Amino acid sequence: MNLKKDSEKNPVKFRLDPASGVPVYRQIIDQVMGGLASGAHAGGDQLPTVRQLAVDLAVNPNTVIRAYRELEILGVLETQQGTGTFISHRKVKRQDAERQRQLAQLAADFVARAGHAGFTVQELLEQLAEHHLEHHSDSKKNRR
Repeated sequence: MNLKKDSEKNPVKFRLDPASGVPVYRQIIDQVMGGLASGAHAGGDQLPTVRQLAVDLAVNPNTVIRAYRELEILGVLETQQGTGTFISHRKVKRQDAERQRQLAQLAADFVARAGHAGFTVQELLEQLAEHHLEHHSDSKKNRR
């Protein structure tokens, strides 16, 4: 299997939200885990090098190292000397408490941002339901 070919299909990209209050290393971890959960990223996808990601995000390389190390401990990432860091092909189940913590954080951030933009919780729920229906119907089409 050619890992670089897989990574060209789904380049892993990161965005930071300095106003979120979430530490940068945690945002990196959450984005990798979120990408896996959503199907945006898959086993074999290559992550940027520590140095490249630190430059791209304008953060200290130690921050990226911390995030990558935690993801390796969880079995989400595999580092291959001389080749790079890749998302593991193994299925990783997050602990229920951690999963719940992340979901609560995402929901709180989402509601706060939407409220700041003038949207109500009801409008958010309606949009999420619509998005879910569209996404669900697209995945059924792709299975056929």
